[in-house]
Amino acid sequence: MRKFDTKVQHLKYKVLKEVAQQAWNDTLLQNILRIPKIIVPGNKPTMRCCVYKERAILAERVKLAIGGDRNNPNVIEVISIACDECPMGGYQTSEACRGCLAHRCEDVCPRGAITFDEHQKAHIDKTKCVECGKCAQVCPYNAIVNHIRPCVNACKVKAVSINDDQYAQIDNNKCIACGACVYTCPFGAIMDKSFILDVIDIIKTSCNNEKFKVYAVVAPSIASQFRYAELGQVITGIHKLGFFKVVEAALGADMVAYSEAGELAEKGFLTSSCCPAFVKYAQSFPNLKGKISTNLSPAAAISRYIKEKDPEAQVVFIGPCTAKKMEFQKPEVRPYIDSVITFEELQALFDSRNIDITALEETELDSASYFGRIFARCGGLSDAVKQALTEQGNTEFEVNPIVCDGIEECRSALMKADKNVLKNNFIEGMACSGGCVGGAGCLTHSPRNKLDIDKYGLLAQDKTISGSINDIDI
Repeated sequence: MRKFDTKVQHLKYKVLKEVAQQAWNDTLLQNILRIPKIIVPGNKPTMRCCVYKERAILAERVKLAIGGDRNNPNVIEVISIACDECPMGGYQTSEACRGCLAHRCEDVCPRGAITFDEHQKAHIDKTKCVECGKCAQVCPYNAIVNHIRPCVNACKVKAVSINDDQYAQIDNNKCIACGACVYTCPFGAIMDKSFILDVIDIIKTSCNNEKFKVYAVVAPSIASQFRYAELGQVITGIHKLGFFKVVEAALGADMVAYSEAGELAEKGFLTSSCCPAFVKYAQSFPNLKGKISTNLSPAAAISRYIKEKDPEAQVVFIGPCTAKKMEFQKPEVRPYIDSVITFEELQALFDSRNIDITALEETELDSASYFGRIFARCGGLSDAVKQALTEQGNTEFEVNPIVCDGIEECRSALMKADKNVLKNNFIEGMACSGGCVGGAGCLTHSPRNKLDIDKYGLLAQDKTISGSINDIDI
């Protein structure tokens, strides 16, 4: 069974696996320059024009696998040398141009960018074109088309643009680290930095959890991943990597739902806190200050609980989210989460240690509630907040949520709230399509993921949020 959606993900995995394997063996320093040749041996290229360019790009992937540019605060980076196969982008004339006599496109162009050759075919001078699109609007043959690069089209906060050298570039001030561009780029020219070496170092330094205990906090969306094995086998595999205990982030979701319900009832209007990409985006709206939930995310909430119980503990979050790699570095979260890896990186860790999870016995996760577990899909948080209000005995406050599936729906709701014209009193914002089950760090992205989360939620022993919180034993 295929472990990944795309070959781009598989290539990324191969680099991560090799880097991890060398790190476990303490041979990374002497072999780091050999990794591109290990992955692409021989003299025949497998993906690019020549084997030398292929290896040069792989060398850049290795840099990101070991942490990327430390001077760049963003966890999303562009591999410029890999970003050269997309069309130039912008408005261009196609073969559909009939060389008509009207020349409406020429007349409407405000910069005189359109001229005609000896065959009366229209041409656009890209040095003059301002991409206004007026020519496309008036062409009777729809012969002028807008070629939008996949990364630009995927970024709904307009953080990705094309520079003068025709490479993608990221505006760090706008980027919310959702990773949509990472998953969408068909050449893998945009990639998230990896902290996989930090995680390996934490595990090795713990000396089999004798110096300190290493906890893995796993996102509930893990139930929709690793389809080739049982969830319990995945949990056993995480233990075999060297983690002392695997804890559900859904327990933190229970905590957040209970607290967020109270904050909502007190303030009368609130935006959610569980998605760090959404929270960063919401902070860009000037009139929403004070209306964004003050709660930590579920991952940070349960990690704080662990640290309170065991101050010497080291906590690694494992999930689908590239934005979590930004979140854990924030001052308010850094004391609780020591590092973050994605499901893609977890798969690389398994294979770097030759752990066949399909051959392992199953280990049960501690019991979060149904409501904590369904945080992983759109609508789950709103359901949990309603349930928390009921359990708190608050029958007077009525939750009127708007569930935002993807950053475009988030933008619409936030703009209305910013102008005070939103009819709803609670915004559940999920930057990724479908919620966390659609995160850029997922192995697979399928409509089935949501169904898997609901099934996983129904397996919860605790049927109430308060029951789950009271039963936490870490």
